[in-house]
Amino acid sequence: MVQLIRGFKDILPGEIEKWQAIEKTAEQLFEDFGYRQIRVPIMERTELFARSIGEDTDIVEKEMYTFADRGKDLLTLRPEATASIVRAYIQHKMYASDPVRKFYTIGPMFRRERPQKGRYRQFYQIDAEVFGVTSPYIDAQLIVMLSTLLARLEVSDVTAHVNSLGCPACRPGYKAALGELLASREADLCADCRRRSSSNPLRVLDCKVPACREAMADAPSLLAYLCTDCRIHFDTVQSMLTDMAVPFVTDERLVRGLDYYTRTAFELQTGALGAQSAVAGGGRYDGLVKTLGGPDIPAIGFAVGFDRLAEIAFADREPADQEPLVYIAALGEKSVAAAFGWSTRLSAAGVHCEIDFSDKSLKSQMKRANRVKAGHVLMVGDNELDKGSAILRNMATREQVDIPIDTLVESTIQYFKAL
Repeated sequence: MVQLIRGFKDILPGEIEKWQAIEKTAEQLFEDFGYRQIRVPIMERTELFARSIGEDTDIVEKEMYTFADRGKDLLTLRPEATASIVRAYIQHKMYASDPVRKFYTIGPMFRRERPQKGRYRQFYQIDAEVFGVTSPYIDAQLIVMLSTLLARLEVSDVTAHVNSLGCPACRPGYKAALGELLASREADLCADCRRRSSSNPLRVLDCKVPACREAMADAPSLLAYLCTDCRIHFDTVQSMLTDMAVPFVTDERLVRGLDYYTRTAFELQTGALGAQSAVAGGGRYDGLVKTLGGPDIPAIGFAVGFDRLAEIAFADREPADQEPLVYIAALGEKSVAAAFGWSTRLSAAGVHCEIDFSDKSLKSQMKRANRVKAGHVLMVGDNELDKGSAILRNMATREQVDIPIDTLVESTIQYFKAL
């Protein structure tokens, strides 16, 4: 038997209902905040991610699914959505009529990481992006919107972790101070961090190797090097979160894992996930649109780890079954043929209807109706066809009514509307 690829998973009935509920909750909330859905391809040219995410990141160096197609072009299954949305924003000149745009998307991403609980090689994200707004108020609003989403999904013990990564004006001083520390701790760093310490020292702060984290425990804080504009921006974000009663902490160690972030960076963490506490994160990337060939337009966004979120959303709810409103128990060839048409038209009209086409006994079909938890059973055989009416039984009350054969679909729909 051919089995699943390691690191991939099936989302089966019984689980998919929760996923659908999460999607509907997110879509409604985002649209209330003025976001519009966008769908971008799962495959892009490799250079898009190398230029946006950063060639020195673990994602680009180790984790991307990249291959050459028959035309020798290097293609990559998207490891995240932001770069693709920025590419679409630039390519379709969506900034021409109005640079301020708000988008969201939900879909699969791909990274060849070590599979573990809540982390897969095909994983899903809920993603939101804002273009054309420099104000720190939009930073705070994104965090508030994300916090509201988690509250609506009944995720408990949520705290926002926020930091500022500065801008090109204030980073050089910090990088110089960090570089001095890295030079003195080089022997304690892993091979990747030693290599990155000269090309992109901030990457070292994001390393998950315990020895590197210990070596960098007393690294200087970027907040101490912020320029006046970045300090005012970050202070405003924190002030607005306080005003909106969003629980948050200032996390000087938070740098996120991608090169394009500037100024505000944030994660939403929850105790419900144990050690893997981050369920969502994002930040501002004011230079990315220009880096990828567009005009100098600021942007900010976030991504939610759908697989992790599905583990903890609606934790106290029982999974909802898709119980049929009516089950047709048909006896005899003519009745089965008639029931096929009725069940098809009822389902098309919005009445969830099931039928057994195997011509089993009435007793067997009633057992089947109970197994699928049908609310009603419509019983019809040769006698009912000759008489011109079928029997509709309420499975909870055992009450029965006659339904005219010649208007069965319309009469059944009216019966359920009157309930």
